[in-house]
This record gives sequence, C-alpha cells and structure tokens, in this order.
Amino acid sequence: MTATVRTRVAIVGAGPAGLLLSHLLSKAGIESVVIDQRTREEIETTIRAGILEQGTVEILDATGASSRVRTVGHRHDGIELRFAGEGHRIDFAALVGRGVWLYPQHEVLKDLIAARLAAGQDLRFGVTAERVEDAETARPRVVAVDAQGASLVIEADFVVGADGSRSVVRSAVTGSSTGGYFREYPFAWFGILCEAPPSAPELIYSNSPDGFALISQRSDTVQRMYFQCDPDVDPTALSEAELWEALQARVPGVDLKEGPIFQRDVLRFRSFVAHELRHGRAALVGDAAHTVPPTGAKGMNLAVADVVILERALRALLLEDDERLIDAYAETALRRIWKAQHFSWWMTSMLHVAPDASDFDRLRQLGELSTVVGSDGSVLGSRLGPPTAGVGSSGSYV
Repeated sequence: MTATVRTRVAIVGAGPAGLLLSHLLSKAGIESVVIDQRTREEIETTIRAGILEQGTVEILDATGASSRVRTVGHRHDGIELRFAGEGHRIDFAALVGRGVWLYPQHEVLKDLIAARLAAGQDLRFGVTAERVEDAETARPRVVAVDAQGASLVIEADFVVGADGSRSVVRSAVTGSSTGGYFREYPFAWFGILCEAPPSAPELIYSNSPDGFALISQRSDTVQRMYFQCDPDVDPTALSEAELWEALQARVPGVDLKEGPIFQRDVLRFRSFVAHELRHGRAALVGDAAHTVPPTGAKGMNLAVADVVILERALRALLLEDDERLIDAYAETALRRIWKAQHFSWWMTSMLHVAPDASDFDRLRQLGELSTVVGSDGSVLGSRLGPPTAGVGSSGSYV
C-alpha cells in the first residue's frame, strides 16, 4: 500500500535550509511536510563547522528559529590574518559595524528541529526521497520510501530540494543529478577536533610556505583546527605528534595549545552551482543548489539567503497567486550565489599554496595579502561583514 499525504509545500531535506524554510512558511500560514533520510539523532550529532554572519543570526533570532545562538554562540568582531610570520587583525566591528558568531551547524539544527516539532510541524525522519514527478504541473509530488520500506507520496503545490549536495530533487530541476558548473581544487583540509583550551581569542587564517592553516574554536575546552593537505591523504596515517607538528609549522609565531585529538577528517574542496535553480513547481536551495569551499565561511549563510528569497516568492505564489517573484527566484538568488563563489574562490586562492605554485605565484600572493592588510582590512572586512538584512528586507540577502 502507498500512503499519500497532501500539503502546500513538500520540502526534501531537514538541514538548515529546509527547516528554516518550513519555519518561515509556517509563520506565513503555509503548511509544509519536511522529510529527511537521516534519523533525528544523526542530524543533531553530526558535528559541522558554523560561522554565522550577523544577518543570519538576526534572522534566526528575530523569527524565533533560534535564540541560543545569542547566548551559547560566541560573537567575534574580527579575525587574525597571518602571513610572513606576522599577524594582522581584521576588525569587522570597526570597518563595517558587524560581527560573526561561532555556532556549529548541528546546534542550529537542534534549535530548528525543536522549534518545528513544538509547533506541530510534519517532520519525518528516515524517509528517503526517490524522485519528483510532475514538476511542470500545478500538482508536483515527491515519491519516497519510509524507514520501514513502505511507499509514500507527498502531493504538494510546490516542491523544494534542500537535500544537500547529492540532491534527488536536482534531477527534476536541471534534468540531471549532477547538472551544474563545477570546480575541484587540488588540495583539501585535514581537520581535527581536540580537547584543549583556545589557542587564540579569534580565528586565525594563516598563509605559510608549508600551506594554509585555520585555527578555530568550538568551546572553552574543545577546539577545531585545519591544515592544507593532499586530497587523497589517509586521515589515519599521521600520528598525533605529526598532526601537531604540521599545524604548528603553518602558524609560526603562535603557540598552539595541544590536547588529545578525538576526531580527524579530510575535507575536499569543491565549488558547484546548479545549471537551474527552479523548474516549474520545483526549486533548489542550499547545498542542493550550490557548494562553496569552506575558506570564506559562506555555506550556511548562503543557504539562509536562498531561503529568505524563496520564502517570499512562495508567499506571493501560494497566498496571492502572484508568479512574478518565483519567476525571478533563480536570477535573484544567483546574483548573491556567484558573488559568494567569487569571494570563496578569492579567499581560497589567496591563502593556500597551489601544488604547482612558482616563486612568482608565491610573491604575488604575499603582495595581495599585504594589499588587504595595508588597506586596514577594508577589502576583506567589507566582504565578510555585509550589511544587515532582515526577512523581507532589500538588504544583503536579496
């Protein structure tokens, strides 16, 4: 037997984009069903980085999606940019009057899931979407299988793919699960989580002859650090002593606080933008629509920007029968997406050492870094600290 559910918006994916979209739609009186193939425990315990721009924090806070970001998250008003053995602070607050928050993505997801379930959201875990049908019609549907293997069909007025970089919905939008503009970088990040006090009060982005390093924080007792590595490196091949040696070599002049390493992984660098973001009554948001290298910390912030634009378009479509905003969704979202792609590429190319880099490339890179800090950091600060944008405003999220 196949169970059939009817709703206004079917959302595939219970990540930050899908859950925030359901939250904003609910506030507008539009019901939705959210499905995800993962369990709730998997979603809430998979540790991922999270640097939230101030506009993202304001949206989460103002809409009631998350208040803990203000109380549990750590506000940073700048970063340290290190190269040639010296550190240079980029003061976001002084440059643009903005800050960023360190608040891991899984904590955002905990907040959103709790808020949605408390509001009675139809949120179904362990449900795997297989395909989207009839996206060209006014009654698209998601064909799925639940955790017990039973068939499920969700009939809706609109389908949203918020199902990550391996999106199932993407096929209905672009005609292919891989249809998009793609770039892979010749290096990756070796990441560790360790039990130690913070090595610095703010994030350190370090360019060194040995490669890039990022010294980040999670809490007073847990730290997250990365160093540039080969994409094919075996994360189990290096001893803890070798990992600390590699990190310390990339941040000369900084005394890293060492401690037991309890997690290690290798994060590949890819850039992707789907060929299409919307087709008929189906659209993509978040990682289903695009991915960026983590250097610029744009991933989750870009997903929130997508959601703000799409939610406004869906309100007009479903409540006022006005198609103008949904027709403009892709064009509007892509303006910000490609700017974020450029920023992420720029940060990545400026801070990492390419495998085939010549002496000219290295000296040009140092000249670029000197230009950034020589301008009081205004170039970097303006890109990391965009103007505010609330829900429905015409600010940086549009």
